[in-house]
Amino acid sequence: MISRLALTDFRNHRDTLIKPAAGFNLLTGPNGAGKTNILEAISLLSPGRGLRRAALRTMARSDGAGGFAIAARLEDGSEVGVGTQANAPDRRVVRINGANASASALAERIAILWLTPAMDRLFLEGATGRRAFLDRLTLALEPEHARNASLYEQAMRERNRLLSEEERPDPAWLDGLELRMAEAGHALHDARVRTVAALDGAGAGDDDFPAARLALEGFDGDDLARALAEGRRRDAAAGRTLAGPHRSDLAVTYAAKGQAAADCSTGEQKALLLGLVLAHANKVSEARGLDPVLLLDEVAAHLDPARRAALYTRLEGRGQVFMTGTEAALFDAVDDAARFTVRGGALVRD
Repeated sequence: MISRLALTDFRNHRDTLIKPAAGFNLLTGPNGAGKTNILEAISLLSPGRGLRRAALRTMARSDGAGGFAIAARLEDGSEVGVGTQANAPDRRVVRINGANASASALAERIAILWLTPAMDRLFLEGATGRRAFLDRLTLALEPEHARNASLYEQAMRERNRLLSEEERPDPAWLDGLELRMAEAGHALHDARVRTVAALDGAGAGDDDFPAARLALEGFDGDDLARALAEGRRRDAAAGRTLAGPHRSDLAVTYAAKGQAAADCSTGEQKALLLGLVLAHANKVSEARGLDPVLLLDEVAAHLDPARRAALYTRLEGRGQVFMTGTEAALFDAVDDAARFTVRGGALVRD
């Protein structure tokens, strides 16, 4: 858990310090005050592009020096931080206990998962969002997943570049890249399969957070190196790689109804999503002996009062939770919490 968080020149936060509670942390204030910015800052303490998936250069405060810094002290006393510098606004610098580190190393220190209003359409839109969601679930269970994903993406970008050149690339060089893709890709796929198996049937099985059946589609885990070698001409014509775990999709079904999540009501989709997050938090606790930090942006505003109260009950005692809302009344059913008001990039503990 995070015991101290400091933001410097991040979004609209010039110099914000927060000492969160071990349980519920409630951030309220008007739209545009900077509540979600705090959640985004926390999300950047994990591999990837954060909950908004924004470009790093857009995160620095507009009237600041050009870079930003996010520093956190964890409950074990270790310190992690990420940021950028004015002369390299697109390069993320990661530090752990004062030393430079890789972004993937962050996953070994802290597990972070989030839900945002944009994810309410997770089951309706393309596979990219569902794949990213599954990868965050997997990362929290298996921190090395970030390294395998990075190796796979790097090798695939290089292969695509070579295939796009007019001059025919060296087959031996392509063989090497495809072997790297296959090794990292199979590890990536196998980790996703384990996560899907662990969460299949997840949920409380009631109307508040119904159980979900999960399946991984789009890539069957067959010999990837062979498929890549045989598909070079096809991929060159398409301008991209058409086979591999980057084509996978997460299929979700409302278990009790046998109905695809995409065909469920908006409320049912939200309940399925929350059920997955709650079940995943339990799995992370069991597998790693730590509770993931949960970031729930405007989650209460999209639930009826009964389901809202049920959510707070389920979250109690599950570790550190950050929730945002425009109205403090949305959290009246939360008994024990640290409550903060956010206005204009400034934060005050109530």
